[in-house]
Amino acid sequence: MAESTQPARLRDRASTERLIVEAGERILLRDGFPGLNVQTLAAEAGCDRKLVYRYFEGADGVVDRIAARAHAGLVRTLDAAPAEEAASLRAFARLSLAAWIAALRASPLTLRLMAWALVESSPLLNRIEDQRAAVLQAWMRERRPRLRVPPEGDPVALNAVLLAAVQHLALSAGSRPGVGGVALDDAGWARIEAALDQLLVAFPD
Repeated sequence: MAESTQPARLRDRASTERLIVEAGERILLRDGFPGLNVQTLAAEAGCDRKLVYRYFEGADGVVDRIAARAHAGLVRTLDAAPAEEAASLRAFARLSLAAWIAALRASPLTLRLMAWALVESSPLLNRIEDQRAAVLQAWMRERRPRLRVPPEGDPVALNAVLLAAVQHLALSAGSRPGVGGVALDDAGWARIEAALDQLLVAFPD
């Protein structure tokens, strides 16, 4: 008898976990991080609060799972970027920034998590930030051509500044129509990518 009921219990747990995580994603996108807690998760998922503690040890466990799903989405979007051969650090920086912009714009959950980390610091959010950075770094290591880094200048710092800029723009797109007179719509993003080409002259060619 036990052998026949165990698979059903496992299926029920997996289904409930999925419902809770999906509820967390909806709350995060609709209400933002202040609205995400055990009570709202249980209400949104239509389950007992005890199950949130039993399966996830509280709201943090749900956020951890949401972040993992968001990171997996980033990987899929980055991997879908054309595998073009970059002949210079400048070309590689351009390809990387364009791929990262596309990945961020395709992941509203990632942007919500990034916004959360800007206003609150915790071991959980710090770990999520580190994991996201690792996703991009792993992709860049895999795609980066074997190019000599010139002794002059600091391309790593330049890349960090540009990454921070595009991440800020992606975050702003969710709350305002534009930044600095540039609309954050498709046409505006095309202008931003063209502006990156102008800024990337600081990279060695």
